[in-house]
Parts: sequence; C-alpha cells; structure tokens
Amino acid sequence: MKCPLNYTMGLIGTKWKPLILFHLLDGGLRSGMLQRKIEGISNKMFTQTVRELEKDGLITRTIFPVVPPKVEYKLSKRGQSLESILRSLDKWGLQDSEINN
Repeated sequence: MKCPLNYTMGLIGTKWKPLILFHLLDGGLRSGMLQRKIEGISNKMFTQTVRELEKDGLITRTIFPVVPPKVEYKLSKRGQSLESILRSLDKWGLQDSEINN
C-alpha cells in the first residue's frame, strides 16, 4: 500500500500549491487577483501550478466569454476537503512565528 502522506504530499506538497489552495478557501478569485495574493510567484509558475491543481481535481477554472477574457478559480469539493489541513498549517505558522520572532 502506498504511504497516505506521500500521496497527499504528491498532490499539495510544492511551494505554491498550498498557498493557492489557502487563498481560495473563502471563495473564488479571478486569476490576476489570486496571483497577486501569492508573493513571489512568477507568471509561468502560477500557470503551471493552477493547471496541476485543476488536473488533480482540487480547483476548478471558469472562463467567462468576455473581452478581455475573465478566468476565475475556485476550490472543487475535493479541494474544499483540505480546509482543516490548510487552516491548521496557517495557525501553526502564526503561533510559531510569534514564539520564534
């Protein structure tokens, strides 16, 4: 049997995936707004990461037929199931940064 943690880390264990997922917890965001929330991510890396998350069924992408094109990302039901994990990581980071800074 494959290690469950290894499986999970394969889905969300990059530098950018948890950040994108976390910023979508409160609802869908347009592509540009989502990218601006993630400090330091390049256009190329953002595009690659959201494509991987979409392929893995963790987010959905809606393209609105307007000029210029409007793209919105949202968590899928599968992505929403990661909420407690993502919020726990955020809480731990807040507590640890207060202790160690």
